[in-house]
Amino acid sequence: MDTIVWTSAATVAVLLACSAFFSSSETAIFSLPVATIEADEATGDRKSARLAELRDDPHRLLVTLLVGNNIVNMAISSVITVALVETVSAGAAVTVATLVASSVVLVFGEIVPKSYGLGNARSWARRVARPLYLVELVLLPLVVLFDVLTRRLSGVLGGETALEEQFDDDPNTP
Repeated sequence: MDTIVWTSAATVAVLLACSAFFSSSETAIFSLPVATIEADEATGDRKSARLAELRDDPHRLLVTLLVGNNIVNMAISSVITVALVETVSAGAAVTVATLVASSVVLVFGEIVPKSYGLGNARSWARRVARPLYLVELVLLPLVVLFDVLTRRLSGVLGGETALEEQFDDDPNTP
């Protein structure tokens, strides 16, 4: 049982780091004005160029971030549940895991990382651009599936299908 607890705790810590990465990246990148990204790209910096490339399709970027974050957050809940089933009944394990996972993810996977991303937007966005590009490549089948699906569903429901147009105009316009 000790092995399961320690293995589960280590796995949850790694998954929380991944959740924090996705959450902080989302906030950092989407809080930067397009003009700032373009100005940084104009300097010839490779990180800024990769960031601009990602930001050129904000819908796909958002899908990549959300797919990655949802996979790791669901895994956190699953790992905690499996660890708890070893010590308490299945019903209690699900309840406790839901409460623990929700609390841990909210604090360490969402709120604190998003605050960090907002406070360090420019440097963090540049730092995470390449890893996010690689994540997009790894998750490409899922990203494409959800990208196409959500664009079509948004169109059917009367929503905006070209999210990037909202970011190309005046940076002060919401």
